[in-house]
This record gives sequence, C-alpha cells and structure tokens, in this order.
Amino acid sequence: MEITALELKARLDAGDDIQLIDVRQPDEYAFANIVGAKLIPLGEVIARMNEIDPTRETVIHCKMGGRSANAIMALERSGFTGKLSNMVGGITAWSNDVDPSIPKY
Repeated sequence: MEITALELKARLDAGDDIQLIDVRQPDEYAFANIVGAKLIPLGEVIARMNEIDPTRETVIHCKMGGRSANAIMALERSGFTGKLSNMVGGITAWSNDVDPSIPKY
C-alpha cells in the first residue's frame, strides 16, 4: 500500500492515529526529519520489529521510497501483521509538497 506526502499530511492534520517510521540512517535523520517520526534504520527493522505497534496504522518512509519499500517487504515476510504503507517519494516528497523547510540532500 502507498500513501503520498500530501495524503499523509492531511490524515495527520485530521488526527488519524498513524505511527511514522523512518528507515534512513542516523546521519540522514539528524540532517532532515519529519517531526514525530521514529528512526529505525533499515538494517535494524527486523530486530526492532517489536517497537512497531501492529494495532496502529504505520507509514514507513526513507529518502525516496526504495528503502521503505524494502522494509515493508521484510516486515511482511517476518510475520508483521499490522497495516503498512510506503510514503511515495519519501522525505524528499515531504520537503517538496508539505514542508519546504525540511532540507534536501
């Protein structure tokens, strides 16, 4: 399942209970991040799967959408049962479409 940055922003503004997981590296997160996103780097997603609440809708993002798609596939293969969506275009789309103050890299 996919969601755009604008769709996610609208849902968050409406008060929808969505947990946002950022699967980029710590240095990328330190440079640019979406407020409220939890950092779980792609290489740690399976080991830290217990930190993702399967009862809440989860949107996973990275820089452009590739790593987050891989994270979703890995979680599903590992038996994660919650609703997972990939934010199309990642934090780059968020910066372009929602919050231009987020730096691009």
